[in-house]
Amino acid sequence: MASPTPPIELVIFDCDGVLIDSEIISARVLLQLLKTVGVHVDIAHFQANFLGRSWPKVVADIRINYGLSLGEDFEEGYRSELLKAFETELETTPGIEAVLGKLSVASCVATSSTPRRLRRSMEITGLDRHFGDHTFTASLVENGKPAPDLFLLAAERMGVAPERCLVIEDSAPGIEAAKRAGMRCYHYIGGKHLRGHDLDSSGVSRIEDWGELAQCEPALFKTIP
Repeated sequence: MASPTPPIELVIFDCDGVLIDSEIISARVLLQLLKTVGVHVDIAHFQANFLGRSWPKVVADIRINYGLSLGEDFEEGYRSELLKAFETELETTPGIEAVLGKLSVASCVATSSTPRRLRRSMEITGLDRHFGDHTFTASLVENGKPAPDLFLLAAERMGVAPERCLVIEDSAPGIEAAKRAGMRCYHYIGGKHLRGHDLDSSGVSRIEDWGELAQCEPALFKTIP
């Protein structure tokens, strides 16, 4: 007889494209800046090669596929323009605050974003009140997603075994990282950057709005949001 699936004690949220609807902004800003250095990338390439990946991996992709090494000035310009856009455009994904307010288990954030970008994103949207210092970025580990390192670190710091964690991700590298960490995972596809696109959920269940999470995992909530 198969062993029963252990209950979920920790929900690990990716940030960009999951908690905040930021990836559509990131794509626009990055693609515009790449044009200024002669690199013409479309949204499909962004989704396939940049989504959910750390900046060093994005830089490596540009170097390999376009023969251009992006320096620190380009990176700083991108981050500056992105945060400027966030100040006026950034929003949470619809319904996430209701979900966070009614969770009955612990939660944290594990993201490929930089500490500075994560901190400001949380402040702008007000999500910092839900997570406090329970946030973890790729800067804390040697290998970013799709390696499992970041999710395993988050679980260890939160004091929860991997098999009792649930990851919510919007990207293929994040889903792969969750699988390699031995964690359950849902593919959140409610972000604007994924609308109207053919998606590979890599064998995990999809949720398009946050009400579906409550329907699929009612034990995670005090009351249904």
